[in-house]
Amino acid sequence: MIKFKRKTIIVIIVAVLVVFGIWQGFFKKEKSEFSLAEVNYGNVIQEVSETGQLKKGEKINLGFQSSGQIEKIYVEVGDNITSGQELAKLDTSQLSIQLSQAKAALSIIESQKGDAELSLDSARQKLEDTIATANETIEKDYKEALSVLDDSYLKAYNALNFVDLLKRTYFERGDVESVNVSEDRDRIERALSEIKFYLDKSKNSQNRGDIDVALSKAADELSKIKTAIEDIRNIIEAGNYKDIVSNADKNTLDTHKSNINTVHSNVVSSQTDISLDKATNTTEINNAQSQVSVLENQLQGGENSLYQAQINQAEAQFELLEDQIKNATLKSPVQGQIADINKREGEMVQPTLQDFVVTILPAASFEITVDIYEGDIVEVKVGNPVDINLVAFPDRTFEGKVIAIDPAENLNEGVVYYKVTIIFEGETPDGIKSGMTADVKIKTLTKENVLTVPQGAIQIKNGDKIVQIYKNKKNMEDRKIVIGIEGSDGMTEVISGLDVGEKVILK
Repeated sequence: MIKFKRKTIIVIIVAVLVVFGIWQGFFKKEKSEFSLAEVNYGNVIQEVSETGQLKKGEKINLGFQSSGQIEKIYVEVGDNITSGQELAKLDTSQLSIQLSQAKAALSIIESQKGDAELSLDSARQKLEDTIATANETIEKDYKEALSVLDDSYLKAYNALNFVDLLKRTYFERGDVESVNVSEDRDRIERALSEIKFYLDKSKNSQNRGDIDVALSKAADELSKIKTAIEDIRNIIEAGNYKDIVSNADKNTLDTHKSNINTVHSNVVSSQTDISLDKATNTTEINNAQSQVSVLENQLQGGENSLYQAQINQAEAQFELLEDQIKNATLKSPVQGQIADINKREGEMVQPTLQDFVVTILPAASFEITVDIYEGDIVEVKVGNPVDINLVAFPDRTFEGKVIAIDPAENLNEGVVYYKVTIIFEGETPDGIKSGMTADVKIKTLTKENVLTVPQGAIQIKNGDKIVQIYKNKKNMEDRKIVIGIEGSDGMTEVISGLDVGEKVILK
């Protein structure tokens, strides 16, 4: 009975292990080593968040953000004003001239970029033509080299036949001269065999290097044939054979020697032509490629390219002047009443807190002041919309806007901050009191219904923004993209490089 129970327990354990193995192998989902996100349309918002305090609305001193001469003051003390109403204006005649110059400079750079793009097209075509010409030249050189090798083999073959005839006609006596001529004849035959071997190999090969080898071998073997013929000629003239060998045969031997000299020179010339053409082609191709590379470096590389950097700089100068002209008109950020005018038309002003132009008593009863870090203040502008959350009203978000940015900095433990004033727009909650804590989100920039990806999907490689496209487990692709603004919520605008619905890998 005990033995039966023990056997039953073992069977149950084995069954459990088998089921567990099947579950692991077929049903348990493999844990992914990465997460995916789908490219889609959405809103991208840049925000600056901070905490401040509510206080009773105070008089607002308004001044210009740049220095200049007041051209016109449009209001008087006691005037009721609306939000956005023009209050005063600086003389912008000089700025308008600079703006025209900046616009012209931008046009010139853009034109230069266009010319460079045309030059790049031309340079690329020249590179293609240079490569094609180089290939044609080398093809012709090697075709002529094969003809030279054929001719060399023919001349060497004819020389061997005549030397063989000469040997059989005059040098069969067994003397020293006959032995030497026989050895010279054999040297010519071996040289001819080498020439034929490498000639046949080069003809049956697609590798031009085999033709180079054949030319080198032919030059060496033709030199040996020439030496052997000279040796035979010397034997004829030096011994008793001078009067035995006919003048006609002597002349024929001299003709074969001359032919060998000629084809040897042709082989060497063919080698030289190939070598020089290769060097010339390499130089011309490198020069053409260098010109393409220079222009590509000037035009490519996204924001890091030479022309794009110059265009960005010119655009920044243009936008700066536009902003200065725009800011040369002082507008009221709120509805209220003119309480004081501190300047007159024709006076000079500076962008300081003390050198204000008008004082406004706002109609709003409460305002919020926050200290914004110097790294964020450049993004904040008067008129930016604001989401306001009050601790006393945890379930509600109120609308507001930035109405003032103090030009003077505040130091807090060595860190630079700037005071920003915010008011409520629309509904003001009942029961709010001065001193309440307010969490604000200043919306510095908003893009609606744009293509977006999470910032965690974007990598930087060689200065380019790259995302990895997921198609399946074995098919992933690096894709270069161009991005727009980066949102505070971790999403980034995609200008080009992706399509809606594609999946990207989050690192």
